[in-house]
Amino acid sequence: MGNLTKGVIAGFAATVVLSALLLIKGAMGLMPDLNTIAMLAKMTGGGMAVGWLAHFVIGTVLWGGLFVAMVGLLPGGSYVGKGLVFGIGAWLAMMILVMPMAGAGLFGLSLGIMAPIMTLVLHLIYGAVLGWVYGAQLPLVSRV
Repeated sequence: MGNLTKGVIAGFAATVVLSALLLIKGAMGLMPDLNTIAMLAKMTGGGMAVGWLAHFVIGTVLWGGLFVAMVGLLPGGSYVGKGLVFGIGAWLAMMILVMPMAGAGLFGLSLGIMAPIMTLVLHLIYGAVLGWVYGAQLPLVSRV
């Protein structure tokens, strides 16, 4: 199995974990205005199913593939560390590109100060899972 496939598998696993956290957040009523699935649905002009599909494609294919392409350049003493750094980069991209396009303003600040903080925590968890699952698929001799 190639590294790109391993990255996609890691991206999928990390997206599943992130999705579970988003569902738990929603069920608890935490920051209901911060609904990334609804934002993606609105941006794509589709319904919630399209928002979920976009969420999984971005998390699995885009970020999983980009992690593989960048893993050798990322600082960090382990794949989890590299994933955390990558998660911060993905968070910045969301805050600077996606949030303004979704109408939430730069860093999502129109949703309140907790929006960038909560999304940072979620992206750090995503990155840690991404790096851990990717590294776990590699032979022991090639693990950092």
